Amino acid sequence: MPFFAASLIYYAPEKDYLRIVALGIFILGVISDAADGYIARKAKQQSKAGLVLDPLGDKLLLMTAFFCLGFIDKFPLKFPLWVILIVISRDVIILLGALVVYIVKQNIEVFPTRWGKLTTTFQMSAVIAVLMQWKLSPVFWWIAVFFTLVSGMDYVMKGFKILYAAENNTKNHKDYFMV
Repeated sequence: MPFFAASLIYYAPEKDYLRIVALGIFILGVISDAADGYIARKAKQQSKAGLVLDPLGDKLLLMTAFFCLGFIDKFPLKFPLWVILIVISRDVIILLGALVVYIVKQNIEVFPTRWGKLTTTFQMSAVIAVLMQWKLSPVFWWIAVFFTLVSGMDYVMKGFKILYAAENNTKNHKDYFMV
């Protein structure tokens, strides 16, 4: 991640090779993440650490990419502020929600949802499109924003259900909180 960020920070139009280096590093990160997940599932060697560190690594790489590709003025085509705020806000809300669930339940199980996987896929596609400086990049970031919002709401609803179920288990109620 530091080499990816440095490539973007030191990028200038006359040093276009740095954009290509950043693209290569990002794509290598995406491919290695997918391969690692696939191998872990097939070999049935998932660990608690991996279940937390893998998505955390994805989020750090994506947040770095969105931040750098939105605030570095040297890129003609970059993420608008509202896209960056939506992407980063979702991740912050999920992390804070997970912390609350952990504090309340003294345990947390982290499993990516289908919506979360689609979000990550389209966010990564949007980053690649901006790094490539494709004119259709806004289409990619609109799709990424849509899935970011849907998965964010999905995670929040699941978090409330987990918290409410924990509270109801102590009160012996059968009602479920719906957002």
